[in-house]
Amino acid sequence: MITIKVPCSSANIGPGFDVLGISLSIWLELTITVNTSPTSTYPLNCKLTYEGDGADHVPLSADHNLITRTALYVLRCHKQRSFPFETHVHINNPIPLGRGLGSSGAAVVAGVMLANAVGELGLSKDRMMDYCLMIERHPDNVTAAMMGGFVGSYLKELDPVDMERKEIPLAEVLPEPAGGIDTGLEPPQPPVGIGHFIKFGWAKEVRAIAIIPQFEVSTATARSVLPKAYSAKDMIFNLQRLAVLTTALTRSPPDAELIYQAMQDKVHQPYRKALIPGLPEILASVTPKSHPGLLGICLSGAGPTILALATGNFENIANEILAHFKAENITCEWKLLDPAHEGAQIIYS
Repeated sequence: MITIKVPCSSANIGPGFDVLGISLSIWLELTITVNTSPTSTYPLNCKLTYEGDGADHVPLSADHNLITRTALYVLRCHKQRSFPFETHVHINNPIPLGRGLGSSGAAVVAGVMLANAVGELGLSKDRMMDYCLMIERHPDNVTAAMMGGFVGSYLKELDPVDMERKEIPLAEVLPEPAGGIDTGLEPPQPPVGIGHFIKFGWAKEVRAIAIIPQFEVSTATARSVLPKAYSAKDMIFNLQRLAVLTTALTRSPPDAELIYQAMQDKVHQPYRKALIPGLPEILASVTPKSHPGLLGICLSGAGPTILALATGNFENIANEILAHFKAENITCEWKLLDPAHEGAQIIYS
């Protein structure tokens, strides 16, 4: 039996739009068994079962589910047209879908690792990242999920012709399948070293409070409200804070006032307020002075989840944010999370 575990992730962390990500301790888990019988009763030789968030609408056919579509793309890059006879993949997914906690990024990472395991491809984590980045074009979530910890990353420009190929699954169009089509051709292999990353330190005192509203915001919708161009003033605002934040979060004890100001943003959060009722008030509802222990607060990824970094007073901070959502008639849950420094894992048993 093979077990694959991939953490959720939070992207941007305030000013680091499409750059920063942190892996956190909610784990997508795949359990895989391969029965070496000569035939299979399932399309593409893959039986797929699922439990967890979105169980009533997650597709369970291998050519529609993002995890298995991703795996098939990687297998076909290595001249394997389908899964080995007969592969059973059981998915246990507690990561909330469409809430800004990297559910699609985790699915892509899990799919690449699934192909590497069942296809016996022998790919390194660095090479698996190249496949992830052919599918998930924003490196912040997938890099954090695969490599673990607090990371900064960037993506090389890719050949537009290759990127338009139908064989490549696309992560951003969930829940509807797109790409990953079996044209009979060998899909384009990703270039080596598509993306590059650096792992930052993380002060041991810092934990993450995730306030998770019970509604979804798709990445495509959240990106559609962003402007096509920004003023130099707003870009400089973010770059200044980004330069400070990546070091401030490594220092122990953390400097709350420094981190709080360094987590401010003018590039994405102001434009997404129409998608998340009360967002400006929520982001201003807690400060290090009003709630000692708080370090900073931001939108997690595309939202609607709110991420608060803190060293203590976790429940009071969470309750304050929950009360603001309740005033907007929005139900939430909250979780106290820690960095998943080890990133994605595979266990053979």
